[in-house]
Amino acid sequence: MLRNYLVTGFRALTKNRAYAAINIVGLAIGMAACLMILLYVRYETSFDSFIPGVEHAYQFQDKAVEVQGDLANDSQNSPYAAMPALRKDFPEIDKLAYMTIGRPVILKDGQPVFDLMAAASPQFFEIFRLPFIHGDPKTALRDPGSIAMSQTAARKYFGTDDAVGRTLQIIEQGKTSTLRVSAVFQDLPRNSHQEFTMVRMFDPDTYFGEDKGAITNWGWHAGWIYLTLPPGVDPRAIEARLPAWQERNVPKDNIGGELRRQDDNFVYRLQPLTGVHLGKVQEGAASPGNDRTTIVTFATVALLVLGMACVNFTNLATARGSQRAREVALRKVLGATRAQIIAQFLTEAVLVAALAMILALALSELALPWLARFLDADLKLHYIGHDGVLPPVIALTLIVGIAAGAYPAFRLSAFMPGRVLKANRSAATEGSGVLRGILVVGQFAVSIALIVCTLVIYGQTVYAKHVDPGFHRDGLLQIANMQRTQVRPLAKTLEDAIRRVPGVVAAAQTMIGVESDNRSNNSVLLPGQAHSFNIGNYAVEPGFFETVGLPLLAGRTFSERIALDDGSLTSHTDDASQQAMVARGVNVVVNRSAVKRLGFASPADAIGKQIGMSLVDSKFGLVQSTIVGVVGDARWRSVHEPVEPIVYYQDLNRYTYLEVRYATGNPAAVRDAIEHVWRQLVPQVPFTADFGDARAARQYKADDARAVLFAAFAMLSVIVGCLGLFGLAAFTAERRTKEIGIRKVLGARTRDIVRLLVWQFTRPVLIANLIAWPAAWWLMRDWLNRFDARITLGPSPFLLAGGLALVIAVVTIGGHALRVARANPIHALRYE
Repeated sequence: MLRNYLVTGFRALTKNRAYAAINIVGLAIGMAACLMILLYVRYETSFDSFIPGVEHAYQFQDKAVEVQGDLANDSQNSPYAAMPALRKDFPEIDKLAYMTIGRPVILKDGQPVFDLMAAASPQFFEIFRLPFIHGDPKTALRDPGSIAMSQTAARKYFGTDDAVGRTLQIIEQGKTSTLRVSAVFQDLPRNSHQEFTMVRMFDPDTYFGEDKGAITNWGWHAGWIYLTLPPGVDPRAIEARLPAWQERNVPKDNIGGELRRQDDNFVYRLQPLTGVHLGKVQEGAASPGNDRTTIVTFATVALLVLGMACVNFTNLATARGSQRAREVALRKVLGATRAQIIAQFLTEAVLVAALAMILALALSELALPWLARFLDADLKLHYIGHDGVLPPVIALTLIVGIAAGAYPAFRLSAFMPGRVLKANRSAATEGSGVLRGILVVGQFAVSIALIVCTLVIYGQTVYAKHVDPGFHRDGLLQIANMQRTQVRPLAKTLEDAIRRVPGVVAAAQTMIGVESDNRSNNSVLLPGQAHSFNIGNYAVEPGFFETVGLPLLAGRTFSERIALDDGSLTSHTDDASQQAMVARGVNVVVNRSAVKRLGFASPADAIGKQIGMSLVDSKFGLVQSTIVGVVGDARWRSVHEPVEPIVYYQDLNRYTYLEVRYATGNPAAVRDAIEHVWRQLVPQVPFTADFGDARAARQYKADDARAVLFAAFAMLSVIVGCLGLFGLAAFTAERRTKEIGIRKVLGARTRDIVRLLVWQFTRPVLIANLIAWPAAWWLMRDWLNRFDARITLGPSPFLLAGGLALVIAVVTIGGHALRVARANPIHALRYE
C-alpha cells in the first residue's frame, strides 16, 4: 500500500512540475533556515555543558539593588573577601575557587607578547573538570610557581604537547619571573564562558601587591568565584541564607557620618554555570555573552518562515482541488475509503517534505560555514552521534509534511463523488477561498513585519555608530597599557616623545577612554546631606579634555601649575599620604550628568561647590573636593548604557590609556611612527593601540549581526511568500481562463484584465499592512527602549516596508497576468 502511495505521489509531482518546484523550494528554504537556527540555538544553550558534573557547579554573582536613587550594575564579578566567609559559614559547599584573568607580558623567543592567563585557587580544576593530556588536575595549581596551559598554548611556546617541566618567563609589575609547566589540558571548547589559555595558582599576596586592603575589601570586584554543591543540596536554600550571611560578614564604613556596608548596593546569588552565558547578568563577563531573548526571537522567526512555506503548500493544494476532484471521486467509486485517500495525500505531503529536506540539507551545508564565521560560533552539521541532527531532521520532515498536508488531505478527501462526476466539475474550492485569502494575508503580514524590523534595526545600528558621543572621536588614537609597571616610570617621557611625532596634535593620559572596559565609582556626599551618591570617578591628565575635544561648560579644567588640582596622593597606600590628602582636599571637574545627579541648578551653579569623596581608605574620612569645572557628557561606552555621571580628578598613578589627537591625512603612518617610538622606549611591552572610531564600532558587532540576520530572514520570507503568490496566481488564472476570454470578446482591454488579476492578489498585501504595522511597532518600540539613545519610530519604515511588499507582489504576478491577458480569446473559449 505504501509503495502505491509513493508511486502515485511521484506521478502527481512529475505531472505538475511547477507546483512541485514551488512547494519543494519554498519548504527547503524554510527548513534550511530552521535547521541552521536550530544548530545556533543548540550551540548557544550548550555553553559549559561539556564539564562533567556541571549540574552542581555555580558562579557566585553580585546583583545590584537601588540605594538612594543610585542603581549599580549587576556583575558576574565578586570580591575576593567573600571566599573565606563562604568557606566558614557554608560548610556544605563542596569545592570553592576564586579566579581572575590578566594579560601579562610573556617572553616568547625573547620577544614580548600578550596572552590570556588566569590565576585561580587550587580547587579550580576540580570545578572546571577539563580533560588533561599531561599532569594531574588536583595538583596542577598547588605550587605558586606552577602553571597549567592548554594544548595550543603548549605548542605555541614549546612546539609540543608534552611541555610538563618546561619553563615560561613572564614580566609582572616590572619583574621577570619563571613559571614551570605542571600540566597540559585540552583547549577550551568555543562553547565556554571562559577564554583562558593558561592558569597559574592565585596568590593574593602576590596579586594584590602593596594594596593589601583589597584582600578584605568587599567593594573590590575584579574576579569570579565558582563553587560546587553536593547532590541533594538545594542552591535556593543557600541563597535564602545569603542576606544574613552578608550582614554578618561585610564590614561597615563611616561615609560622611553614615554607616554603610562596603557592598551596600549589592546582594548575592548563585548562577548555575550552564546559565552564565545566557544569563541576565553580563557585566564583568570573561567573554561576551548573549541575550536569551535574541535566541528565542531568531528561533521564532525561523519557525515563521517555515510556517509560511507550509501555508504555501496548503494554499496550492487546495487551489489545485479542481485537478484532483475527479481523481478522488473515481477512487471512492472504485471502493477507496476516506482514510485511504487521507493517507494518500499525507504520503504525498511527506514525500514533498522529504525532497525539500534533502535540498535544505544541501543549502545548510553551503551556508553554515558563512553563518558560523558571521556569528563567531562553532556550528557543525553532524548527522549521527551525540550531536547528530538525523533524528531532528526525520522528525522535522514528518512534522512539516503532516502539518502542511493535513488540511488539504481532509478537505479533498471529503469530496462527494456524485456531485463531482454528475456536474463534470469540482467543488474543490468551495469555502476554501476565504481560508486561502486569510493565509496569504498572514504570510505577507509576517514578511512586512520582518521588513519593518530590519529597517528599524538597521537604522538604529547606523544611528548608534554615528550618534554624537559628546567629544571628537575621529582623529583619535587610543594607546593601552599605560598602567603597567614597565611603562609607568617612562609614561611622561613616552608622552612627550609621541607629541613630537609628525602629525600628532596633542596627547594626554587618562583612566577612561573609548569603549573603556574599566569601571570606577565611589560614594559622593554633599555637605549637610545624610545620604551619599554613587558616581563614577576617573583620573585624567591636564590637557585631556582639550585632547579628546570634550567641551567646557563652566569654570576651568586642570592645570599643572595649581597644586590642589593634583590628586595623586589618593593612590598611595601609606597612611600618611592618605591623611595628607584628606587634610588638603583636591580640585575636581564634573560632567553635566553629575551636575544633575548632585542636584545643582546649572553647570555655573556647581562651580566652587564642595563634595566629599571616598577616594582614600574610609578610616581617614572623605576627601573634600572642590568643583572647579564642568564639562559636557561623553558617551565612552555604547548607547546600550546611559551616560555615566562622572567626577574627573588628576592622579598620575592611575592612568591606563594615552589619548593621541592626530591631524587627518595618513592615520596609518602616524600610528606606525608612534609604534616605533613605543618600541624604542618600552620594548618589553607590546604596542596596543586602536583608532577611536574603529574601537567604538566594535561595540555594535552584535547589533550588526542582528540586523543582517533579520534582513536575511526578511528576504527569505519574501521569497517564500512570492513563490506561493506566483503559484496561486498561475492556478487562479488557469481556472478563470474562460472568464478572461469572454471578457476580451466583450471588449475588455489587456490592461483591464491585468488590473483585475493584480488587484485580486495585491488586496491581501494591503490588508496585511494593517496587521503587520501594529505588531512591528509594538516589537520595535520595546526593542528601542533598551537603548539610551535611539531613533524616533516614525512612519517611514512602515510605509517603505508596505510599499516594498506591494511592489514585490505586483512584479511577482504582473508578468504572468500580462501573458494571460494577451492570450488569444479563441483559445480561452475552447478551454474546458
